[in-house]
Amino acid sequence: VLFDVPAYIDAEAVAAIRDLGGVAAIAASHPHMFGTQLEWSAAFDDAPVFVCRADLDWVQRTGRALCPYFHEAEPVPGVRLRRVGGHFPGSAVAVWTGADGTGVMLSGDSIGPVAREGWVTFMRSFPNYLPLSAAVVKRIAASVNDLDFDRMYGNFGQTIGTGAHSAVQTSAERYAEWVSGEHDHLT
Repeated sequence: VLFDVPAYIDAEAVAAIRDLGGVAAIAASHPHMFGTQLEWSAAFDDAPVFVCRADLDWVQRTGRALCPYFHEAEPVPGVRLRRVGGHFPGSAVAVWTGADGTGVMLSGDSIGPVAREGWVTFMRSFPNYLPLSAAVVKRIAASVNDLDFDRMYGNFGQTIGTGAHSAVQTSAERYAEWVSGEHDHLT
C-alpha cells in the first residue's frame, strides 16, 4: 500500500517502487495528500485508491480507481485504514499488523509524534498551530484504541520506535487536561 503518495512522480520513482514489489493499493491520510494519487494509480495498473467518504468532496479529479469507504477499509490483508478525523473529517491512519507482529501506524496529520520520544500531539492545523478540543482528541484516541501497533511514523519525519499505542492514549489524556484548563494554575 502506497500511503500519502509523493507529489512528484517520474519513471525512476515508479521503477524503484516496482523493484520493491510494486503497489497493490493507494491511500491518503487526508485531502492535502490527494494530489497525484490517480497518476500513481495509473502507473501501477490502476491500483485502487482508497478515499474516506467524509473527504470525498475534496477530490478534484475522479477516476474509476477511486474506492470510497466510510470508517474503515482493508486495502490488502493485514493493512487497515481507519477514519479518525481531527485534521479533516475523514482524516485516516493506516495500521499494518506485520512488522514482526508488533504493528506499525502511519499517522498522517491526525496524530503527530513529537520531538520527545513516547509522546504525540493532536492539531487541527500543524502549520498554523490550531489545536483541537479535548472532546475531539479523546475521540481520536478512542478510535485507535483497539488497533495493535507499537511503532508510529508521522508526516513530518518524527517517529516513535516503541510504545506508540500507549503514547497515543497517555498523550490524549494530557492534551485534554491542558486544553480544558485543568493545569491553568501552572501557567
